Amino acid sequence: MLVVHVHVHVKPESIEAFKQATVANAKESLREPGIARFDCVQQQDDPSRFILVEAYRTPEAPAAHKATRHYEIWRDTVAPMMATPRSSVKFTNLYPEDDAF
Repeated sequence: MLVVHVHVHVKPESIEAFKQATVANAKESLREPGIARFDCVQQQDDPSRFILVEAYRTPEAPAAHKATRHYEIWRDTVAPMMATPRSSVKFTNLYPEDDAF
């Protein structure tokens, strides 16, 4: 399983709109067969910073996710809300094992 942490720094005036767009994207993402988890977390001491925790079942699932309409809508909606470009870090899941998802 591939786990991706997407780090996002949002402009302060865009925090609520970003949260709404991101939750909508997460809900749709969880309907994709290749996605095991899709968490959105907001930093407590700096509410303009978020991490999306995306857990993919297959190596092909991230590309399939980026080809969905809901991802494209999210990407285009939140792009002007970013204080800095988003970045990501990829991880290999160790535990729980893949079949637990």
